[in-house]
Amino acid sequence: MTSTAPAVRPAARFAGLDGLRGIAVILVVLYHLFPPAVLPGGFVGVDVFFVISGFLITSLLLREHHATGRIALGRFWQRRARRLLPALALVVGVGSTLAWVVGGDVLVRLGAQVVGAATFSYNWLSIAGGETYFAATTPELFRNVWSLAVEEQFYLLWPLLLPLLLLLPGARSRATLAAGLAAVSAVWMGVVVTGADDPTRAYFGTDTHAFGLLLGVALAFALPPLLRRPFALSPVARHLTGAAGVLAIGGVVVLASMPPQDGAATFPGALLVASLLSAVVIVAGVWPGSWLGRGIDAAPLRWIGDRSYGIYLWHWPLLVLAVAAFAPDATVAAVPVWLGLGVLGVTGAASALSYRFVETPVRRWGFRASARMLRRRLRGGPRARLRALGVALAGVLVLAGTGAALAAAPEESSAEAAVEAGREALAEAMRERPPAPVAPPPGSGQQTDATAAAPANDEVAGDQITAVGDSVMLASAGGLVERLPGIEVDAEVSRSMWAGPGILGSLAATDRLRPYVVVALGTNGPVDPGALEKLADTIGPERGLVLVNAHAPRDWIPGVNAELAAFADAHRNVIVADWSGAIAAHENLLAHDRIHPGDAGGRIFADTVAAAVDELARERRAYANDLIRGLQLDLTP
Repeated sequence: MTSTAPAVRPAARFAGLDGLRGIAVILVVLYHLFPPAVLPGGFVGVDVFFVISGFLITSLLLREHHATGRIALGRFWQRRARRLLPALALVVGVGSTLAWVVGGDVLVRLGAQVVGAATFSYNWLSIAGGETYFAATTPELFRNVWSLAVEEQFYLLWPLLLPLLLLLPGARSRATLAAGLAAVSAVWMGVVVTGADDPTRAYFGTDTHAFGLLLGVALAFALPPLLRRPFALSPVARHLTGAAGVLAIGGVVVLASMPPQDGAATFPGALLVASLLSAVVIVAGVWPGSWLGRGIDAAPLRWIGDRSYGIYLWHWPLLVLAVAAFAPDATVAAVPVWLGLGVLGVTGAASALSYRFVETPVRRWGFRASARMLRRRLRGGPRARLRALGVALAGVLVLAGTGAALAAAPEESSAEAAVEAGREALAEAMRERPPAPVAPPPGSGQQTDATAAAPANDEVAGDQITAVGDSVMLASAGGLVERLPGIEVDAEVSRSMWAGPGILGSLAATDRLRPYVVVALGTNGPVDPGALEKLADTIGPERGLVLVNAHAPRDWIPGVNAELAAFADAHRNVIVADWSGAIAAHENLLAHDRIHPGDAGGRIFADTVAAAVDELARERRAYANDLIRGLQLDLTP
């Protein structure tokens, strides 16, 4: 008879770690399910996980080395596989199958995502593919496994490097080296993020985001000698460390409640502080006689902490699928509360079932023993056989659904396709267009202002217009060059209004600014009046400025459009092209992200711009005529 005894005796628990895991996953889940109001910086929960993992894995390896004089690499990696693979395989299979049912953009690049999840290389594949963690448009279904990839790479390499570190004399020197490497990683993140348009490379990189894991390593070396000192058992030490732990938990929550800042203030600033505070909580939790460890290991937090791995894995793909299926007018950056609550409930149920029926059996008995138990049930009584057949049938359906999803997965989203079509239309127009005459600089004696450039019928030709914009304008480029032949379009993805003055300044320096300047840079962030003033100063009073307002499911869009309207009302030679109003009744002409127009939507964008330019020409002509009449009256005897 085959023995069913557990293959590996469970490791002793460290007080407080399960509760801290629960806190960490709560921060991350609230950050994703209820953005941006609840915890706009809740992604720091991932760094709490990193510190826990570095501390726990190193402590277990050191315990084994002290007990046996060696580290059994095969058994270590086997335990990690039992812990990580069952839930991951289940989430990827079920998530892919549901994505095939939902269809659309949730299938985009699914094959690469599955490969990244299966090989624990998701973070590097995303970096190589130019993906961005902080984008809400067409989010990847399994984006959240990037952190699992970082941890698994650590699990693969660290047991090989640990024996080298043990050659150093004393725990203090080992802890100092690990802390020094953590500092190097944090500084490297700051270097990488400085000047970058997007922090994803710095955030996803194992090299740049290893400082939390390494701080955990340093803590695993430094803590045992500290706890062996006599004062560690004193009531004063116990109460001081407990108080410090409470303050540290509060500090992590405060960080999670703060919106992220650009650059090194958050990457690595806030992340490093969260990691250091997590180390303080771990010390306070495992301290001899700690009341904090018992407190945060209370039943609710411990229940969540035990299932934190599954909760983390399930919540994100369920959110992406729910938004696509039930709230197509929303995005993961603006999730309706009712939908977030629904996803939270399903996440709790899925992670509990996975923990009980998939993760725990495999972790306890192993892969082969679990398979043998399933085969025995198939040969057992009717009830056991029915349950086993249900499990087998579900597995077959998930495998089939995953295969169908991979076969149907497109390589680009509808938004990316729209932007690429606009880019190709713009390139084609540039190839066919003869070189445009360079606009004479102001003050040259030639008529270059917008009033002189407007023909008598008030329809401004395309060769009198320079357009600068973001990906919305780029997606509309086909409509612009068709509606306004000769227009010069300078558009690129991820631009904001802050970039506008610099772009226009470069065009002005090369005499490429035409009498009418169209700017569409309101999609990717709030608009500052100072940036608008710089735009107007750059183009000068002799040109007309058309500001295209924005249409997107983003919380800053109403404020952007209000700023643009107020600026136009306060300045002559400025008008707003109401793209938001024009497309509002035709959102079916937008891509799945409800931002980027397709061909028909691009024509509406072009018509809106052309109408605004013509309206500005009429206003300028009327103003010029009024000035002329006033001068004539002044000269009349």
